Amino acid sequence: MAAGCAPDVPVRPSGALSFDAAAASRPPFVFPAGCCYYQGRIVRTVVPPASDPQAGIDNFYGFPAGATAGQKGVVGVAPGAVGYHGGHWKFFAVTWNVTPYLLTSETAVLAAAAAGDATVTRVPDNDFKCPIQP
Repeated sequence: MAAGCAPDVPVRPSGALSFDAAAASRPPFVFPAGCCYYQGRIVRTVVPPASDPQAGIDNFYGFPAGATAGQKGVVGVAPGAVGYHGGHWKFFAVTWNVTPYLLTSETAVLAAAAAGDATVTRVPDNDFKCPIQP
C-alpha cells in the first residue's frame, strides 16, 4: 500500500519508478490516517480526491509500498502558503535507493534525492485535485 484519499484504495507500483493508475476516476493511492505532511505537520483532506491527469500545479510526493512506517505523502504547499492553488496536485513518485527513512517536508524529499537516497519521478497521469487543511 502506498503512503500517500480513501483508505480502501491501495497503490501497487507497476514498475520501479511508476505507480499503477488502476482507475481513471480516482488517484491510485491513499491517504491513510491523515493526508500528508507539510513542513513536518500532518494535514488532512477536505473532500475526496478527484483524478485530474496532467493538470497539477502544486508538488505532491507519493511513496510506494515499502516506505518506512508512518510515511505519508508530502506536499510542497498548504493553505496560507504563498503559491497554494487549492489542492491541484502535481504528482511525483518517490522511490528509495537506500533503506527508507521518514520524510516530512518537501525540503527533506529534495535533500534525500540530492543525496542519492531517493529518486523523484514526475508522474503527470497521477495528478489530482484534493484541497487540504492543516
